[in-house]
Formats: sequence, C-alpha cells, structure tokens
Amino acid sequence: MAEVKGKRGDKARETRRRIIDAAAGLFVEQGYGATRLQEIADRADVAVQTIYFVFRNKPSLLKELVDVAIAGDDDPVPTMDRPWFTEVTTAPTAESALAALVTGTRRTLERVAAIDEMVRAAAATNPEIRELWPDETNPRYTVVSTAAKALTAKPGASPAVSAGEAADIIYALLSPELFLVLTRDRAWPPDKWERWAYDILCAQLMVKEQNPAP
Repeated sequence: MAEVKGKRGDKARETRRRIIDAAAGLFVEQGYGATRLQEIADRADVAVQTIYFVFRNKPSLLKELVDVAIAGDDDPVPTMDRPWFTEVTTAPTAESALAALVTGTRRTLERVAAIDEMVRAAAATNPEIRELWPDETNPRYTVVSTAAKALTAKPGASPAVSAGEAADIIYALLSPELFLVLTRDRAWPPDKWERWAYDILCAQLMVKEQNPAP
C-alpha cells in the first residue's frame, strides 16, 4: 500500500511540474493575459480540470510557477536556507562570499529573469497579480541585504562601503533587468555575465589590492 501511495505521489508531482513548465513557457512566449488555461493543459498533456484541481485558478498557478523558478524546485525551503546562500554567509573571505553570491544568483536568474519580466508586465494590467506580492516587502532585496551584511563583515571587504550601500550596488548589478539586457538582448553567454558581474562588484566592494578570480 505504501508503495502504491508513493507512486501516486510521484505521479502527482510529475503532473504538477509539467503544468508549471508548460505555463512558464506560454506565459513568457505569449504573456500572462493572452494565455488560456486550455493552452497550458494542451501543452502539459492534461485535462484543464486538472489545472483547476491542482492550482485552483490562474493567479495561483502563476504564484507557484514563480516560487519554483526562484528556488529551482518545489521544496518549501526559503532562499536564505538553501546551500548556495549558506555558502555566501559562511565563506571565509569577502571575495569567496561574493563569488558564491554571483554564481548562485546567475543560476537563479537563468530560471527566473524572463519570468520576472512577464510578471511585472502582467501586474500592470491585472490587479489580482499585484495582490500576490504585496508592495510592502521585497524578497529579492531582503536576500541581497542579508548577503551584503555578511560580505561586508568579512576579510577583504572595503571598509569604505557600508552594508547598506553594498546591498544597493549588488541589488542593481545583479538585477533580472540587467541580466536580460546582457544575456538576451546582447547575447552574452551567462558565464560571461557572471565574470563581468563578479569583476565589477569586486572593484566596488573589495579592498583594491585584492581581486582574485572567482
């Protein structure tokens, strides 16, 4: 019986992920408002009723899609509890912390940058989308601010740059918007973006004599 339940659970998770992947592709390609749930169902090879059963409605599907894109999986583990972020906070030097931060951010942006752009466009014309992410909190800045506080306290960080200023610089340079400008619009490979972002942030945040490669 346990094996049967396990197989059912695996099938349910696989179906859920197919729906999310289908929605992500169509929302980015066509826009949130222009995409019908029937199109998502067709691409995911499920009945449209299955989408309603699993996600209830289109906004809830979008919210789950964004959460999975940010995390990289559907485990309920916050970004700041994930191994890549722990590597940032526990790194022995500011340089190694920055390298871990840029690498982890790159992997996240490869999944979420285009989705973030789509969500911002959808929120401009869909009030129910704005309600999914209240204006009073900014999860990305919270993550960046925590990383900046850890980084600026480590050996190699410039004493002239406060944690708050470092957070602002990191927040701007590692933004989804700039990532898309360079990797999509200007066709930079993501690894080139990563090297560039690391070098720029090193120049801004580190003691000038210390600038090793990540």
